[in-house]
Amino acid sequence: MARILVAEDDPSVRAFVVSALTMKGHEVVSEEDGGLAAETADAEDGQFDLLLSDIKMPVMDGIALALHVGARYPDLTILLMTGFADQRERAHGLDALIYDVIAKPFTLAGLLAKVDDALNGRPVEVVSLGRQALQ
Repeated sequence: MARILVAEDDPSVRAFVVSALTMKGHEVVSEEDGGLAAETADAEDGQFDLLLSDIKMPVMDGIALALHVGARYPDLTILLMTGFADQRERAHGLDALIYDVIAKPFTLAGLLAKVDDALNGRPVEVVSLGRQALQ
């Protein structure tokens, strides 16, 4: 299975995501903010299959984290999460860098399906159409 770095500041959401991904068989490393996640990515030399990050977090938000990780580890797939429409719009210009944005709240099945899609690397054209359909 995949090695996934999760960055989420809400402890209950982080626990839900980590539990879901672990039950699916993935190896998960989680951090409570983007700054710690960036440090972990660097310490591990980007050896993750997926970065799953909230957008709105203290210290370093998910956009800054995506820019940091994307510049250093371009093969790492990035999937963002947010419960705020304005934050989702901030990620819209990062189409070349991120795979997609998951809207919170999400279901277990929805989260796992989106993670599977990201790990399987659907073509960019399909991702763009899917993102527009979600808005």
